Amino acid sequence: MKSAIKLARYALDHNETPVACIFVYEPTNEIIAYGMNDTNKSHTGIAHAEFLGIEQIKHKFGSENLLSIFKDIILYVTVEPCIMCASAIKQLGIKKVYFGCGNDRFGGNGTVLNINKDKSTISLNDNTIYDSIPGLFRKEAIMLLRYFYVRENDHAPKPRTKKERILDKNTFPSINWSSYIDRNLFAREFGVDNLYHFDQNSDLTDGKQNNGIDWDLINSSYDNHIEQLTKEIENSHINIHKRIKIQ
Repeated sequence: MKSAIKLARYALDHNETPVACIFVYEPTNEIIAYGMNDTNKSHTGIAHAEFLGIEQIKHKFGSENLLSIFKDIILYVTVEPCIMCASAIKQLGIKKVYFGCGNDRFGGNGTVLNINKDKSTISLNDNTIYDSIPGLFRKEAIMLLRYFYVRENDHAPKPRTKKERILDKNTFPSINWSSYIDRNLFAREFGVDNLYHFDQNSDLTDGKQNNGIDWDLINSSYDNHIEQLTKEIENSHINIHKRIKIQ
């Protein structure tokens, strides 16, 4: 998830909404694709991080291999997938999702709709539903969004004056864990000792130093991060020269 946070910071520094994701192939634990929002540059509302990552995977492995690849993919994304993206990755049969903060307006993994658990939405492989685990670097993801929304955005359809907006670094909304996962899954993911967070709807980092926020992580520059990711993907055991055959 740290890699996704760095990519989101890169997006912020290049005048995009700071939402980014990493696709990990679980059998080898390697990154095989990444994505970040590109709506401002592309002037299209569907240029979401998840869709850009899907396009990378399709380009590398071929459309005919998407389903066999996705059944072993874990997605790490800084913000809960929207309803559109949640449906797309479900239809492709993704294995699992981890995300940072919820998407209050369009969340498709529990905040607004539970697309990941909706059996009426088809999946094209054996993964008919997928677990979506919230809360990883949640406050960092929220802060990157706050950084963006206090800036002027000349690319917005109706640019708003934001000079009077104040950047809040101290208060964060509670997280309603049960909207996303049950108590047993929480215990498996985060440990029995942390169940009090589930019961109290508190953040995993509450009570830690600096409000539990890795300020260095979100305040640093990552202009070379895409280059590093590209090299990592090229050096992975699953790369553009290999094709996974559907059994």
